[in-house]
Amino acid sequence: MAQLVAVSVSEKKGMRKTNVDEVILEVESGIKGDAHAGPWHRQVSLLAQESIDKMRDLGLDVHAGDFAENLTTEGIDLVSLPVGTKLRIGESALLEVTQIGKVCHERCAIYYQAGDCVMPKEGIFVRVLTGGRLAPGDTITVIS
Repeated sequence: MAQLVAVSVSEKKGMRKTNVDEVILEVESGIKGDAHAGPWHRQVSLLAQESIDKMRDLGLDVHAGDFAENLTTEGIDLVSLPVGTKLRIGESALLEVTQIGKVCHERCAIYYQAGDCVMPKEGIFVRVLTGGRLAPGDTITVIS
């Protein structure tokens, strides 16, 4: 069963995110209070715990939110989801995949520590179709 293992926010772009108990998703904006929220295609970022574990296996002390992802997942192969896939998370949130991976214009601290970073290759981005409250433990269901 796929689920959220962490939800994270930051006040500024380009920073590691802080894990919080819950977040509020706002339609066509993203996570309330997060620096990446706004009317664009990368409103919320997701990264799998399995991807973070790859970096831990390289000897890095990294955790959920350290790659600037908003939602850390477990049990779902994020990069295999085609653009346009819809995800139901928790009781009411509906998200649509808008981008797989990203171009890393500036090397982050993780890249310099490990010589690599998983977010540009294994992170995905979504827009919010239906808002709601998300928290660790919420289930994730692929709708289409």
